[in-house]
Amino acid sequence: MSEQGPAWVAYVKLDAVTTSAKSRPMARSSRQLGLPFRTWGGARAGAGRKAKGDRPVVSHLRRPPHSSRHPLHVTLRVQRGVSSLREHSLFVVVRKALAAAKQQFGFSLVHFSVQRDHLHLIAEAIDRRALSRGVQGLAIRLARAVNRQLERKGRLFADRYHARALKTPREVRFALRYVLLNARKHALAQLEFPPGARECGGVPVGFVDSRSSAAWFRDFGRPEELAFGAPAVRAEWLRTSGSAEPPVAEARLWLLRVGQHRAGPFDVDDIPGA
Repeated sequence: MSEQGPAWVAYVKLDAVTTSAKSRPMARSSRQLGLPFRTWGGARAGAGRKAKGDRPVVSHLRRPPHSSRHPLHVTLRVQRGVSSLREHSLFVVVRKALAAAKQQFGFSLVHFSVQRDHLHLIAEAIDRRALSRGVQGLAIRLARAVNRQLERKGRLFADRYHARALKTPREVRFALRYVLLNARKHALAQLEFPPGARECGGVPVGFVDSRSSAAWFRDFGRPEELAFGAPAVRAEWLRTSGSAEPPVAEARLWLLRVGQHRAGPFDVDDIPGA
């Protein structure tokens, strides 16, 4: 017993030292550790969500709220490679599709202009949801009609629609002028006909564009008797559709019915942007 005493005591002391060393926290190093940096993400060219279609021109950000007091200028662009929408056989089905979707979901189509690869619309909508649903419904009808006529499949429109609210009489007047006389603008831009020529983009001097709703517009700066072609366009619509109802809806908003007159009239031969 006495021989084992010192050894046992030494063992107990050694175990106490070991336990004490384990319980002491390690001294902190003054050396700063480096952090690995990612090599993806961030602001750079090409970053972010990609727009749909082969002609991305419209932002994919959330659309702003829309006031029911303001009409809108809406633009729809068609994919590359599709035949001209102004060809007579194709325009007939396009106009029927526009007429079928002219009033739905709180959305109203008041005027339109059909160009080779895009459409301009003047519309009314009670709110942002009505605008979205109305234009989407119209686009679906157009895509089905055009694809059926051309015996094609797939997406018709290149990207989301573009919409701009018209908040003043001046803005409304200029938008009406731009949309209803858009054929003359494109003809001048493409230098197909010089200013003052007898014909501009297939629209002779004094004639309304038959590929638009200009035949149902009553506010040109000349008597209808001198805005040639309007009666013929309305008669052709009656013959092809079997309906005396216009392919567009009657304007409801003050800015389209009354306010736009405050900005002054425009002539059927005006060329927007000339």
